[in-house]
Amino acid sequence: MSETASERITELPLHMRRQEFAPAPEVREIRDRARVELVHTPFGFDAWMVTRHRDVREVMADPERFSNTQQVLDSAATAGMSEEETQRALEGNFLAIDPPEHTRIRRMLTGAFTARRIRDLEPRVRDIVTDHLDAMERGGSPADLVTAFALPVPSLVICELLGVPYEDRDTFQERSSRLLDVSSTREERALVQDESREYMTELVLRARRAPGDDLLGRLVREHGDDLTTGELAGIADLLLIAGHETTSNMLGLGTLALLRHPEQLATVRDDETAVDAAVEELLRWLSIVHTGTVKAVTVDTELGGVQLRAGDVVLCSLPLANRDPELIADPDRLDVTRGALGHLAFGHGVHHCLGAPLARMEMRIAFPALLRRFPTLREVPGEAEFRSFNVVYGLSSFQVAW
Repeated sequence: MSETASERITELPLHMRRQEFAPAPEVREIRDRARVELVHTPFGFDAWMVTRHRDVREVMADPERFSNTQQVLDSAATAGMSEEETQRALEGNFLAIDPPEHTRIRRMLTGAFTARRIRDLEPRVRDIVTDHLDAMERGGSPADLVTAFALPVPSLVICELLGVPYEDRDTFQERSSRLLDVSSTREERALVQDESREYMTELVLRARRAPGDDLLGRLVREHGDDLTTGELAGIADLLLIAGHETTSNMLGLGTLALLRHPEQLATVRDDETAVDAAVEELLRWLSIVHTGTVKAVTVDTELGGVQLRAGDVVLCSLPLANRDPELIADPDRLDVTRGALGHLAFGHGVHHCLGAPLARMEMRIAFPALLRRFPTLREVPGEAEFRSFNVVYGLSSFQVAW
């Protein structure tokens, strides 16, 4: 039976199970015995779980065989969503659509995330990081790293980039947390989605009346005739959620990982030339996004030695793929000197994360700045709270002292 509006998920989905930083033993067992295995999900459907790096890359690189749009349509039909609800789920959400429609929207956004644009943003990001470190220092030890630093830094960055009022941060952060919580009912998620869309629609209409120099204003000026208000709201909604949820959880969970590996922490703190490689290794080792977008198989096909049928559901485990022994030797060991090794933390193919350059830049600045400002930074034992039911893995709170 599929999930209904009143049903609440109480069983943590298999692909989301962790043992602190690593996939849980029962998840690792799947990769050890099979490249692709059919698993039951608490959402009322079975899915082929893809566990190996090469197979995940194959799925993500082929939207013709493995469709995002078709999966959204199939899920909407199964859940009894109306045509209007389904259209709202797709409009502007370029993660939920395939080429060529996906290409049309993404092309309009690439200018905001070019290397030059990211370089232009660096001074402002450094100022934001410094301001929050100053405030954290004034507040004194101990402090919750999530609320004092990890969450507000990327939130302010994405707000300024998009043109979202930062004073609204508590409301949109709370909405995004509820929206990404898989234990919520479909009814609850739909309500939050409607609230978020209404908020973004108002910002779009405001930008249409008086476009600013932010990303939303530029989209209105340059593509306002090509994008509907609904598409603009969907684009901004997705960028706002992705722009603060992912980076904030990397900053929180990454700091905890470094504190528990003091020799690795010292490298990030003391060696400026090592930071780029360290960021890539943390992205690989933590893999905070549990899975790429769930996909529908469009034609009978073979993957990882298994025959899949049209209409089957495919789910790619990013933590397993990024710890694949075929990708890297000793994959469960954190080694910040490894550098970029083809990890899939930002996805792959046409849906590779658009904001990856921005996220990397924020982490390159934030990690060493935090560790240098507080050279005696330490974890308050027993206080780190992992958030398990969220689409983006991380910490709900994390007490540190210095």
